[in-house]
Amino acid sequence: RDCDAVAFVARCFVNDDITHVEGRIDPLADLEIIETELMLADLESLEKRVNNLDKRAKTGDKESANTLRLVKLALEELNAGRPARVAKISEDDEKAWRMLQLLTAKPTLYVCNVDEGAAGTGNEMSAAVAERAKRDDAESVVISAQIESEIAMLDAAERAEFLETLGLEEPGLNRMIREAFKLLGLQSYFTCGPKETRAWTIPVGATAPQAAGVIHTDFEKGFIRAETIAYEDYVKFGGESGARDAGKLRQEGKEYVVQDGDVMNFRFNV
Repeated sequence: RDCDAVAFVARCFVNDDITHVEGRIDPLADLEIIETELMLADLESLEKRVNNLDKRAKTGDKESANTLRLVKLALEELNAGRPARVAKISEDDEKAWRMLQLLTAKPTLYVCNVDEGAAGTGNEMSAAVAERAKRDDAESVVISAQIESEIAMLDAAERAEFLETLGLEEPGLNRMIREAFKLLGLQSYFTCGPKETRAWTIPVGATAPQAAGVIHTDFEKGFIRAETIAYEDYVKFGGESGARDAGKLRQEGKEYVVQDGDVMNFRFNV
């Protein structure tokens, strides 16, 4: 329940050697079963809280009264056979709503597990899942677990050759990561030094001091400026030195909103 999002993985391939517990291949029916299980889990979790919240609310505890109101709102949807995410929540209630940790209220990504032949384009079953995702205001991604397991056993050069033979530009895992980042409103920036290059994950819209704080809180507290190079410029001019010579290294202050892929070096006071 502490997770930030849920990925629904649906079987979208036919293989007689891999049995299905229901004896049929129907990804939409599988998704209904998964969601029903999560809804039942949410129902059980909420029903256990009602009595205690009700008792505290009657003593004048405003926080308990507010939580009870949200619990009842969620129960109304769940008892009607709908996931909690369809409930209309005001901006003021969003934090308390998240504190309920409802599985069916979390952002959702639909992952279509297809066979090798459909890894690039998908198939009829993955198209049906994509329609279901659209109905739920969610995203879907096609991936072949079989291909991904084979890729994991290869070195970098062999991976590129293997993907080329399959007519794929990149592993499906890359697409899944991008969709997950988009779903969660995340992006990355880089720090590059003589010993390592590292990616740091930050929310979209984070300022330079906030980005620095992901490395260490002292970086944010003592932030002076950020030496910044756009990713495309860093690659185009062969690194920091080339980008500096080309005038592509910028000095950014506290108000700068970090862009995806920025290469940054922070100056700060201890």
